[in-house]
Amino acid sequence: MGKISVAVASVFACSVSFSVAQADVEVRISKSRQMMYVYLDGEHYYSWPVSTARGGYNTPNGVYRPQRLAVFHRSSKYNNSPMPYSIFFHGGYAIHGSYDIGNLGRPVSHGCIRLHPEDARELYGLVSDSDYTRIVVTY
Repeated sequence: MGKISVAVASVFACSVSFSVAQADVEVRISKSRQMMYVYLDGEHYYSWPVSTARGGYNTPNGVYRPQRLAVFHRSSKYNNSPMPYSIFFHGGYAIHGSYDIGNLGRPVSHGCIRLHPEDARELYGLVSDSDYTRIVVTY
């Protein structure tokens, strides 16, 4: 009886992991609103304030796929600044957590898309578990 319970539990655990891994994730960033909208399998799940590029810098518009993920990254360009839960999507451009929480909702970055660290952690988990993620950056 114990072996059957373990087998059933194992099958159930695999099916739960499989369904999470199959969710399509779409991350939409509106630079004009300084907001991120996260969709799972087409259903809206989250809306979070972000910070994109300030004057003199650029957050590129376009449709991207994640290129590289890093739980804890430090900027090699900007004073070794912490970039927790980084999702690189276009060269050195990334979506990442920021400890400059008071400025979320305003364009203050050097081009990356900044999020509250807790939101960045949630997004990182969704993206790392997804078979397909699309990042859409618009004005």
